[in-house]
Amino acid sequence: MKAGSPAALRRLFDEVGTVDAVGIEERVAKYATRSIKKSAKVWGLKAAVSMVDLTTLEGKDTPGKVESLCQKAVAPHPGLDCPQVAAVCVYPAMVKYAARHLAHTAINVASVATAFPSGQAPLRTRLAEVKAAVADGADEIDMVINRGAFLAGDLARVQDEIAVVVQACGEATLKVILEVSELETYDNIRAASFLAMRVLRPGDFIKTSTGKTSLNATLGNNQVMLEAIRDFYLDTGVPIAMKPAGGIKSAKQALQFLIAVKETLGDEWLNNTRYRFGASSLLNDLLRQLEKEKTGAYQAPYYFSEAAESY
Repeated sequence: MKAGSPAALRRLFDEVGTVDAVGIEERVAKYATRSIKKSAKVWGLKAAVSMVDLTTLEGKDTPGKVESLCQKAVAPHPGLDCPQVAAVCVYPAMVKYAARHLAHTAINVASVATAFPSGQAPLRTRLAEVKAAVADGADEIDMVINRGAFLAGDLARVQDEIAVVVQACGEATLKVILEVSELETYDNIRAASFLAMRVLRPGDFIKTSTGKTSLNATLGNNQVMLEAIRDFYLDTGVPIAMKPAGGIKSAKQALQFLIAVKETLGDEWLNNTRYRFGASSLLNDLLRQLEKEKTGAYQAPYYFSEAAESY
């Protein structure tokens, strides 16, 4: 905890506990040493594919680009035995196009909202954006918290805003983005996780990052959030889901993140209703590794269609 933290934050730290940062780093370093055998590796690669939120978040997005992304989501690589991805994530203006192309699939339509990525808009504007995305067919909403309010100790405001977004979502799943790089410390990440989880519903998510800052998902901040989910579940019985986002580009990294899930939360979280990867550029490396397990040879990167941006 930093000296001079607001009193409200200190009280929250007292309630939920602080983080042994050295212990976290030592634990996550061990995940890279785990040996994964062939059949388990293939299972892990396929599970990771099924957990990807395939994403495009560019100002130049078009209905045609969204259609292409949906086609890749449905058939990540024709001829390769692998599952579909979990969701296609787009800006609110593109939701109706994604919903049209995914209408007869099990793939969810997700949309970033609440003035993503800054969150710096009046609350009524942010809520209107959520409601519009849901009305156009979004099954999931990814919101950003007010980091400035959190760091200033205005915790009631942060929690109240999450609660009203939950209401605006209706039946849509909510993913609450903490933006861990701007929270700065493991103690703050743990505290913000609890603040969100206390007003979320079973199956809603907490998420590391927007992917728009210099530091995104790491094994360390992922571990802090997994342990917060574990402790919250043990205390309340409410299962909250997890989404690391940004910076996860290789299959090797993804498998390490899945090891963290298994060893911290158990097999019940090893599915795409409780764990996601917000890292679309990861998908092609997962496909490349699956192809290698099938044929024994690596294919050139251009063998796979280009993925959308990572976030």
